[in-house]
Amino acid sequence: MFWILLIYLVVAYFVPELGVIAIICMLGPVAMAVKKGRYWCGHYCPRGSFYDRVVSRFSPHKPIPQFVRSKGFRIFMLCFIFAMFGVQFYMNGVTLAGVGRTFWNLILVTTIVGVVLGFIYAPRTWCSFCPMGTLSAWVAPKGHKKGFPYVWVSSACQMKCKRCAKVCPMQLTPNESRGDENGYLHPDCIKCGNCINACPTKVMEKRKCQG
Repeated sequence: MFWILLIYLVVAYFVPELGVIAIICMLGPVAMAVKKGRYWCGHYCPRGSFYDRVVSRFSPHKPIPQFVRSKGFRIFMLCFIFAMFGVQFYMNGVTLAGVGRTFWNLILVTTIVGVVLGFIYAPRTWCSFCPMGTLSAWVAPKGHKKGFPYVWVSSACQMKCKRCAKVCPMQLTPNESRGDENGYLHPDCIKCGNCINACPTKVMEKRKCQG
């Protein structure tokens, strides 16, 4: 879906009123997270798709810095982004065109930041502290809520190849939950399924909590 991001950046530049469409990608992830966690990030986010499909080709795929995953840094980024929204609203005016331009500006700047980080570290470095991703992780079910998707790893996993961890765009380690009937329920798992598809012994599968 990365082409949606490119079309948006071009069209909304010339027609700023259309910039408000970006609110879908701000509210959508959080709304979906109530039942599916960060599912939106791995399946519907145009920017996430852009990082996976385009930036990943040029990224060195280095480890994502741990400090950007910290709760303190993510709270800071959340406050910073909303503060920037306030400043932009003041500068652009509270009109349809002004609000649209505010969304466009922030989408453009944060996308550029994400691309730069992708060229330095890993494609989804930005996603590790994305404000909407952070909110999604916070509102996601903390336990086995009925219908919640997760990754289950059989005890047959020997944890030798660690292929699942190598292909995880968020650099998570689902293999560490092998044999755990509760499954892998990390709040930042984007449910992309890369780990399952890459498992050479096919001891991983998608499941849904039964409640």
